[in-house]
Amino acid sequence: MSEQTAHTPETTDEVQELAQLSSSALSERYQQSLLGVFGAPQRVLVRGAGCHVWDADGNQYLDLLGGIAVNTLGHANPLLTSVITSQLATLGHVSNFFTSPSQIALAEKLLEISAAPAGSKVFFANSGTEANEAALKLTRRNAGTEAAPRTRVIALEHAFHGRTLGALSLTYKEKYRAPFAPLPQNVTWIPAGDIDALRNAVDETVSAVFIEPIQGEAGVKMLSTEYLQVAREITREAGALLVFDEVQTGMGRTGSFFASAPVIPDVMTLAKGLGGGFPIGAMIVFGEENTKWLTPGDHGTTFGGNPVACAAGLAVIHTIESQNLLEKVRENGTWLREQLCSIAGVSEVRGAGMLTAFELAEANAQKLVAAALDAGFIVNATDEKTIRLAPPLVITQEQLGSFLAALPQLIAAA
Repeated sequence: MSEQTAHTPETTDEVQELAQLSSSALSERYQQSLLGVFGAPQRVLVRGAGCHVWDADGNQYLDLLGGIAVNTLGHANPLLTSVITSQLATLGHVSNFFTSPSQIALAEKLLEISAAPAGSKVFFANSGTEANEAALKLTRRNAGTEAAPRTRVIALEHAFHGRTLGALSLTYKEKYRAPFAPLPQNVTWIPAGDIDALRNAVDETVSAVFIEPIQGEAGVKMLSTEYLQVAREITREAGALLVFDEVQTGMGRTGSFFASAPVIPDVMTLAKGLGGGFPIGAMIVFGEENTKWLTPGDHGTTFGGNPVACAAGLAVIHTIESQNLLEKVRENGTWLREQLCSIAGVSEVRGAGMLTAFELAEANAQKLVAAALDAGFIVNATDEKTIRLAPPLVITQEQLGSFLAALPQLIAAA
């Protein structure tokens, strides 16, 4: 797919005034006015087109992170932009006392592409964390009986499910959780991919098991289809609910719509790539027996499922299907990992589709991120030795090749 022509949209006077400033001046204004939970911004980005973005000083970057697996179709995609603009001009927001055609259409499309059985339903939220909060809340209803209560939740070591209090209770990293204790204390973490550990942990006291099919924030750690299938069998036998967190891996990221396919969980959570850059999250509840857990008044959201977000989701799915992106993602992802394996200084490569991680034999990953940014490439370090790539699904081999050609020098610089 060729890069579309970049342009500067109409903005307010305040934005136009700021757009005349340098990156350093804008960074200073940022630090004076925004809460510093993200640290100092690496750059001030002002526009994007296709797989490239530009900063306030006019420098161009190849976006190999895609807003952390969000910008499915790249930046300023013409169809996505047109659909969002048209929907906003027609009906921008209604409360969930009402519905809209785009909300119904996207729910039906998600049920279709996820091979959901009859009686399955969708709940829309605004982010992955909110989708996981909804899923955790739903699983609380699988509470067992007074004589045999289900009070435990199983999650995997190195899991990341979000930062709000409920989702945070499932997130493995202690430094994320400790400052906000006490959190729900009923979570047990077990080694990822260990079938025996899973079998030993899940019994009649467990209400749910949460699994990321690929642990993205942990450095693209892969779980086998066999593990997911066994998890399905074990949870079904024990009466526990199985939740697949596909917030990062869903919507074509791995070369199929869902990394967990063909295994069908009880609940699946989505976000990131679903809106192609427009905020949206979703929880798919599989089977009529599971939709009973939440009833009117049990959960809600003001903005979730608004017409614009749902129109964006439909545009993303339509583009993936009409442009045969899943096949392209598989082909380009395989090619990328093969090329990475041949580069000196790369000790391990793993991933699926357009979600790839490579480990460095010696170099400092954070230094490589900085060197890459200076060279015009946006990448991400998940730990001291691992680099994660999650570019737009529309990226070409030629664009990936420009990064591969620069990588040996970047590793040397780091």
